[in-house]
Amino acid sequence: MSAAAPHRSGTRRAPGPSASRSLALGLVVLLSALGLVAWRQVRALEALAVLERTRQERALALAERSELNRRIQYLESRSHAVSEARTRLGMHTPGASDMVILPGVRP
Repeated sequence: MSAAAPHRSGTRRAPGPSASRSLALGLVVLLSALGLVAWRQVRALEALAVLERTRQERALALAERSELNRRIQYLESRSHAVSEARTRLGMHTPGASDMVILPGVRP
C-alpha cells in the first residue's frame, strides 16, 4: 500500500449531517406529495357526490314537469271542462229540443 492511497476498510462511515438533512427533506417532500394526492382524491369524490345529487334532482324535476304537463293537458281538455260544468254549474249539453233557430238576416 502506498501512502497516497486512501485506506479503505469494509465498514461504512455514518452519514453526515447533510445526508441526514437530505433524507429528511426527501421524506417530507414524499409525505407532502402523498398528502396532496389524498386531498385531491377526497375533493374529487366530494365533487362527484355533488354531481350525482344534482343529476338526481334534475331527474326529479323533469319527472315533476312531465306530470304537471299531463295534468295541464287533462285540465284543459274538453271532457274535463264539460264534466266540471255539469257538476259545479249544473250545465248540460244541449239536445235537439233545446235548440231554437231564430229568424235573422243573412249576412
